[in-house]
Amino acid sequence: MGTIKDANHAWRFDWSDLGDISERRPNLGPDCPVLVYRLFEFTLRDALTRRYGAAEAADILREAGEIAGDAFCRNVLDHSLELDDFLADLQRRLRELGVGRLRVERADPATALFTLTVAEDLDCSGLPVTGETVCDYDEGFIAGVMHTYFGREFVAREIDCWANGGRICRFEVKPLAADLDAG
Repeated sequence: MGTIKDANHAWRFDWSDLGDISERRPNLGPDCPVLVYRLFEFTLRDALTRRYGAAEAADILREAGEIAGDAFCRNVLDHSLELDDFLADLQRRLRELGVGRLRVERADPATALFTLTVAEDLDCSGLPVTGETVCDYDEGFIAGVMHTYFGREFVAREIDCWANGGRICRFEVKPLAADLDAG
């Protein structure tokens, strides 16, 4: 498991590491309750925060999300589609997989600036209000998807979250060198 890709024999994620879920889970199937996913995610966040601090834990979750978004785009989405069709494919896939209901509030193909919302987000819908955004992994996931589609680095930042009192997650997405306030 894991693909050795560098001279230090470091483990690197590869899509094949996910295995054949349908064949190896013939009775339980490919789905798992949100409770189990969140138990994994938030205990991992806790362990990372204890070891590295909150900011570094958020950065690690963001990095993991970016790896996942890139792999998801390459293996699940048709990144050869025109932008509108690509975003529709992304919306459909996220909904089918129970990740959330994606909506595009703003899309400017000329500047590659986007505002995306996710309702019923797998990570945070229904969490207690803490006044903080918690979807660091989602930020990375979105950035990874956009990176793969556009072929350049992106950053996504959550500006509204269930945990900070919103009822949706809202992300501002831009190419790494662009100004978020533009457009």
